[in-house]
Amino acid sequence: MAVPVVVPDASVILKWVLPSEDEPDLERAIVLRDAIVTGDVHARVPALWLYEVGNTLARRFPDRAERALDVLLRFDLITAPRSQRWLRVVLELTDRYGVTFYDASYHAHAVTRRGMFVTADEKYIASAGAAGNIIRLADWSV
Repeated sequence: MAVPVVVPDASVILKWVLPSEDEPDLERAIVLRDAIVTGDVHARVPALWLYEVGNTLARRFPDRAERALDVLLRFDLITAPRSQRWLRVVLELTDRYGVTFYDASYHAHAVTRRGMFVTADEKYIASAGAAGNIIRLADWSV
């Protein structure tokens, strides 16, 4: 059986380094992180993940940003390569569902790799969930 491909977005990745007792779906985020580390799933992310996560950490948690980013970089998340097909899917998602290019870039990697985009962004799911290849973090399991 093939190892599934997942594309976690910044809303999920941030939960790996900013755990808090009252953080929604923290346990699911940690299970996903552990599945990536053990190789039970293959994670692919767009190159912008570091900038998106880094921006949030630097602005909202400046005293913890360097340490948190160091931890995340040690995961060696594989950056999915861009392609013409990926770009077409990003633009289609952006146009059809009125979502940002940033968010659609994660989703498009899941679509082009027959994987699953995992997000805690309820607004994105409400907008583009009909496109498929997407699951809320709350519903994700190995």
